[in-house]
Amino acid sequence: MRFIRPDINLDFVGRKKIAFCLSIACIAISFLSLIIHKGPRLGIDFAGGTLIQIKFASAVPIDDIKSGLESIGVTKSSVQQFGQQSNHEFLVRTDISHGSDEGFTDKVKKALESINAGGVEIRRVEMVGPQVGEDLRKKALFAMFYALLFITIYISGRFELKWILSGVVAAGIIGAVYVFNLFNVSIPFLIGAALIVSLVIFWFLELKYAMGAIVALIHDVIITVGIFSIFDKEFTLPIIAALLTIIGYSLNDTIVIFDRVRDNLKIMRKHKFEEILDVSINQTLSRTIITSGTTFLTVAALFLFGGEVINDFAFTMMIGVVIGTYSSIYVASAAALMLGVSKADLMPVKKEGEEQPESQP
Repeated sequence: MRFIRPDINLDFVGRKKIAFCLSIACIAISFLSLIIHKGPRLGIDFAGGTLIQIKFASAVPIDDIKSGLESIGVTKSSVQQFGQQSNHEFLVRTDISHGSDEGFTDKVKKALESINAGGVEIRRVEMVGPQVGEDLRKKALFAMFYALLFITIYISGRFELKWILSGVVAAGIIGAVYVFNLFNVSIPFLIGAALIVSLVIFWFLELKYAMGAIVALIHDVIITVGIFSIFDKEFTLPIIAALLTIIGYSLNDTIVIFDRVRDNLKIMRKHKFEEILDVSINQTLSRTIITSGTTFLTVAALFLFGGEVINDFAFTMMIGVVIGTYSSIYVASAAALMLGVSKADLMPVKKEGEEQPESQP
């Protein structure tokens, strides 16, 4: 099935400077939002605390809910509407974990029944201790870092045939991260420094093809996190799962394009590398748009009809599909080109006795 005519010839590489400026602007806005909000707003999964979902039979002012909770020692709580206003549902968050309190749910229900005679339903209570939240936060960051690092091994082995070299480098970086982690270095700082060092090492070892893909993935994660910060949404474990899914989705698109580049290098030997990139992107454009479009429609349906619980996950996936498709077409190819990837870097190794195909004019 071809959604786009096969002879289309859009100039993607020629617009790399525009794409570069757009990406830099989005990244700058993302960092600015994170600075203003003092980092992402962490959910109780990572920050620790107590989350209570309450449903009332009739309308109740938020101030009355806070007063009722303060009567049983639940102070400094934030209360917000959950779902449609006609449902009379609220989410209550507090930084204090009340998991050790016996009969905590019953206490909350009795306190809130005193302010609403129509009835109160405690739909869920989630409690995470501060130490557990910190451990989950560390593991989530490490999961994203290792995902990016192992992707570089795969890319280097798949396209540059440097499995052993990339594996040794990755093992060394992982070892260094582990050692520094023993000295209680700030995890965000540690991961950021490790990624920068990784990119520098890949540059000097000329693993530039993998760098194009990894730059695109970092680009996707930063912008997605920035958009979450702009909308002041909470980061929870499902959001981390969505980010890891986005990384895999974007990588798949990038690999498809670079596979076509490798194939075209066999038959377009007299063409410039920029022309080969453009042709390859255009040849895979129909597949990219169809795949991205159907995926976007699926997560959009989840976002619209899946309910509040899955809303943030679907929202993250929607952003990721759009950003990932854009980065596969513009960022990964442009980054590989700007980092100095030449035809020799991508040409498959000639086997002894194998004839090279005739070049096209």
